[in-house]
Amino acid sequence: MSTIRKAGDLVAAGLAPLERLPELERVAARYAVAITPAVAELIDPADPHDPIARQFVPTGEELETGPLERADPIGDFAHSPVEGIVHRYRDRVLLKPTHTCAVYCRFCFRREMVGPEGLSNLTPGQLDAAFAYIAARPQIWEVIVTGGDPLVLSPRRLAELSARLARIEHVKVVRYHTRIPAVDPAAVTDGLIEALRCEGKAVYVALHANHPRELTPAARAACAKIIDAGLPMLSQTVLLKGVNDDPDTLGALMRAFVETRIRPYYLHHGDLAPGTAHLRTSLEEGQALMRALRGTYSGLCQPTYVLDIPGGHGKAPVGPNYVGDGEVEDPNGGRHAYPPAVD
Repeated sequence: MSTIRKAGDLVAAGLAPLERLPELERVAARYAVAITPAVAELIDPADPHDPIARQFVPTGEELETGPLERADPIGDFAHSPVEGIVHRYRDRVLLKPTHTCAVYCRFCFRREMVGPEGLSNLTPGQLDAAFAYIAARPQIWEVIVTGGDPLVLSPRRLAELSARLARIEHVKVVRYHTRIPAVDPAAVTDGLIEALRCEGKAVYVALHANHPRELTPAARAACAKIIDAGLPMLSQTVLLKGVNDDPDTLGALMRAFVETRIRPYYLHHGDLAPGTAHLRTSLEEGQALMRALRGTYSGLCQPTYVLDIPGGHGKAPVGPNYVGDGEVEDPNGGRHAYPPAVD
């Protein structure tokens, strides 16, 4: 099986019924579709609420844009001084060498950029300008290589990126954001891992996964290769209705990360991307889930719940508050005076 990219291929693979073909074709004409064989194998076609299908199989609901939704929900364009760079925080930038992904998530906040008429890969000249921007600003301590998914690039191209970053003395940390180890674990070769090394820099790999079933034995083995090569891994997860919006599923996902030696990092509230309302929870629901994790699961399993504020104002922690009115709440809901009363 090859990667599924067309509405008709979804039907042929049994991932959608024939009667949905016209609807799927309309969605695919606007938003990119790609489902790797590894992901297709995880989908249960008999389950109309399958959490893997919900992430990757298109639905007509995506063509319904709400009044609050926007093409650039987190303000990338407002903070893009040159093509391929997003500079929202003083000490770090995003570098986006490609807008291609191995799979296309139905909730993607950059879906207008990676769609059929979205942005292309950076040209050599654009890449030169992006590196010149980084090199000219000594306050940039960290470069986050994202996209798209940078690990769809060949090891040769990744090695070139690493070599160029290695030559910028003030950059100390390089972070790659990817889904590849989970959605195409066979692509995590020794050559790819070697290409991620960046001489003189601390290199991290952030894995995006949203459901514990995505951490298959093959995915865990791919992550182990990365970690055993000396590249620490972090997690990125989006809170999604019908996918991970219950304590048992979210807790199992965080445990799966920890068991794989991946540090739970961010739990993102769903962004206001067009056609994603059916996948978004409320902030209150997210806060309740974080309370449930805190009371039940190891401290190693606690991500930071964040909202990327629309308009490009950055991420804000939006987890529940346990302190107020001279009291602190324990994980079981009990309230206690703090500072405590003097005996």
